[in-house]
Amino acid sequence: MRIGPYLVDVPLVLAPMAGVTDRPFRQLCRRLGAGLAVSEMTSSDASLWHTEKSRLRIDHDGEHAPIAVQIAGYDPQQMAEAARYNVAHGAQIIDLNMGCPAKKVCRVDAGSALLRDEALVARICAAVVAAVEVPVILKIRTGFSRAERNALRIARIAEDCGIQALTVHGRTREDHYEGEAEYETIAAVKQTLRIPVIANGDIDAPQKAREVLRRTGADALMIGRAAQGRPWIFREIAHFLATGEHLPPPSRFEIRRWLLEHLDALYAFYGEGRGVRVARKHIQWYCQAQPDAAAFWGAINQLTDVRLQREAVARFFEDGVESAVA
Repeated sequence: MRIGPYLVDVPLVLAPMAGVTDRPFRQLCRRLGAGLAVSEMTSSDASLWHTEKSRLRIDHDGEHAPIAVQIAGYDPQQMAEAARYNVAHGAQIIDLNMGCPAKKVCRVDAGSALLRDEALVARICAAVVAAVEVPVILKIRTGFSRAERNALRIARIAEDCGIQALTVHGRTREDHYEGEAEYETIAAVKQTLRIPVIANGDIDAPQKAREVLRRTGADALMIGRAAQGRPWIFREIAHFLATGEHLPPPSRFEIRRWLLEHLDALYAFYGEGRGVRVARKHIQWYCQAQPDAAAFWGAINQLTDVRLQREAVARFFEDGVESAVA
C-alpha cells in the first residue's frame, strides 16, 4: 500500500489508541511486524500542546518512517494549525480522527460526531490537506448511528478533498465496539474509491485477517485491541498472509523477553514513577492468557518500585506465580 511517497510494504497498521499506542508500544509493534503505527490521538487545541501529555505524544525519537500522527478536533483552522505543528515536530503522515466514539470526544463535536455534518467534514479535510505537504489520511466509522450510515458519502468527500488513504472501522458510533463489524460497508467504500482503503474492526487472528481482506478487498488492515498484550500478532498475520502457514505461538521465554524490553522502554520514556503505573495495564494484557495470571496480577498490582515490578515479571515468566511473588 502506498500513501503519498511512502510504501507500506506490510499491509498491517497499528490503530491509534489513547493511553496505549505511545512511542514504546509503537516501536515494539513495528519491530514485530506492523507496517505502520499511528500515534495516540493528539488535540488540535493549541492551549494543550505544551502539557506533559502532549509533549510525550509528539515524541518520535528513534521511530522509523513513516511517522503517522492522529489529530482530533472540530474546527478546520485549528486542525490545519495542529497539522502544521505536528509536521514541524516530525510527523510524516497526518491522520484525521473522525472515528472515536468516546463521549468526551463526541461531546465537543469531534471524533465520530463529525460524521453528522458532511459539510464540516469537507471543510476540515480541505483545510488540513492545504496546510501541509505531507499525506493526510482519515479514519471514520460507517456512520454516527445505525439510522445515519453515510460512510460512502464521507468517503467520496474525503477523496475529493485530497485525502490519500481512508480507514473505515466497520461500526457506527452508536455501536461502539459491540456487534459484528460491517465488512460489506467497507467493501462498498473500497469499490467506490481510488485511494487505499484500510479495514478495521475485529481482526484478531491470521485467518480472520485473510477473511477480512477477501470480504472487503481492502488494501491493508488496521489492528487495535487485539494487539494489546500481543504485539506479535502482526508477525503472525504477516507470515500467514504471505505463506498460508501459521507461525508457532511464542514461547513463554519469548513473551518474557518482549515484555521486559517493553517495560524498560516505558520506564525510560515516562520516568520510573509514571512508568510503573503505565506498565501495569500492559503487564495484565501480556499475562491474561497465562493459566496463573489472576493470582500473579493480584500480587503485583500494588507494586510501585521499578526493580520489584520488573523482577516479579521476569520470575513469573520463568517459574510461575509462586516464584514471582515469593
